[in-house]
Amino acid sequence: MIGWAMDDNYKTGLIDTDITMAARNHQIADGAIFHADRGSNYTSAQFAATLKKLGIRQSVGRTGICYDNAMAESFFATLKNERVHRTVYPTREHARRDIARYIEIRYNTTRRHSGLDYRTPQQVYDEYLKKQSAA
Repeated sequence: MIGWAMDDNYKTGLIDTDITMAARNHQIADGAIFHADRGSNYTSAQFAATLKKLGIRQSVGRTGICYDNAMAESFFATLKNERVHRTVYPTREHARRDIARYIEIRYNTTRRHSGLDYRTPQQVYDEYLKKQSAA
């Protein structure tokens, strides 16, 4: 399981921790792009420095255009509807483990997406890795 941070706040440090863990756990292509909305966490100098250190380009959505983050919004709506709102978590650690397990085992391996030509996120990732190893 990949592991990711969870806290009782949504400050820039939490996002820094998550993107740093992702970069540590996965090979990120040179010039990869991190796209987010215009929230202060994502547009902060601290977060920009973290992305630069990791070799990741920063992209933010256009003001007033909700479609820029539609895929992310869809993911979080699915996560909440299929898992979070149906579960009572006795502790934050229990929630973190359960949500990570849901994402890694259920969502990524079985949930097909129209935006991915009706393939699962795992299928798309596996195809990406195969292309990388062939190059």
